[in-house]
Amino acid sequence: MSSGVVVGLMSGTSLDGISAAVARFTDATDGRIDVDLLAYHSRAYTPAERTRLTAALGGGTPAEYCRVNFDLGAWLADAAIQVMAEAGVARSDIAAIASHGQTIWHEPGHSTWQTGESAVIAERTGIDVISDFRVRDVAAAGQGAPLVPIADAMLFSSAGDWRGLQNLGGIGNITVVPPHGQIDGVRAFDTGPGVAVIDGVTRVVRPDLPYDVDGQLARAGRPVTKLVTELMAHPYFGMEPPKSTGRELFNSDYVQKLISAARSAGASDEDVIATAVQLTAESVGDAYRRFIPEPVSEVLVSGGGARNPALFDAISKAAAPMVVRHFDEVFFDGEAKEAVAFALLGYLHVTKRPGNVPSATGARGQRILGKRTPA
Repeated sequence: MSSGVVVGLMSGTSLDGISAAVARFTDATDGRIDVDLLAYHSRAYTPAERTRLTAALGGGTPAEYCRVNFDLGAWLADAAIQVMAEAGVARSDIAAIASHGQTIWHEPGHSTWQTGESAVIAERTGIDVISDFRVRDVAAAGQGAPLVPIADAMLFSSAGDWRGLQNLGGIGNITVVPPHGQIDGVRAFDTGPGVAVIDGVTRVVRPDLPYDVDGQLARAGRPVTKLVTELMAHPYFGMEPPKSTGRELFNSDYVQKLISAARSAGASDEDVIATAVQLTAESVGDAYRRFIPEPVSEVLVSGGGARNPALFDAISKAAAPMVVRHFDEVFFDGEAKEAVAFALLGYLHVTKRPGNVPSATGARGQRILGKRTPA
């Protein structure tokens, strides 16, 4: 582990593609870890690849799951090879590739399943692969999510104030971190949908679009506020943390029901998308009011949803008086954040240190996360 360089691979619930990052980690004297982002690459899924992954989330045959596991491993390997080339780091200097894979099913309190064959990545790259990070936390009675809080605390905490770090991938999650990278006191949970519902609605009402580009359609519409209030009555939003969710709840059926209800209220395409945006923003703001008693003055937002101006503005309004800023303003490109977080989990695995935060996941204790596939 002389170099401290790890490749992180992340495929999230938004199903837009693979995020790949090369990061160098250095232990600091105060218990925190310094990170240097050497390169970041985003490999978009083709429509056919996205269709296969979406289908796998809803069910499939053993043959289909077998094939997508190996094929996704190849796509992940492609992303790793590309980002390593951009970083200009010799493969012999890379300690490991840390791959989250793609969550197929997540059942908090019982089990979790990520796919994307690590042996394929190791074979294609010639580098050891750490994968399957969530299962050990679940085995220890944890939620298996969120796992990013260890990075939020060790890498992105404030020097003097409590800070919130909100990710807006397919699912939204918040980490509340004390100053100076302290692990004690860190809390995190999934707030609800990130862009999963917004993107799902957009792809149904505007099949030619993968998502609402720059939030233009949402800005042209008006949310059906009564429907948003009804949707916010779902039990998940009122559950006390630790808690996690995924496409098991915010799936295609949920999207279709939202669209049908909005149409019954006379909503246009733009109104339907604006309703999905308002639902996401309200779920975030409501979570802050209910479940964050700590003196958090600012929240840094990252993930694909942070690039949607309509969603960012709606969250800023819903979260007031907290100040909402882009993660990019303080650190590096927020699109790389989750890939860097999983690179950190790989670094912690290789250096034999725990990677979960029990106060965030509810696990019985700290555990070393991940399974190693030698090259």
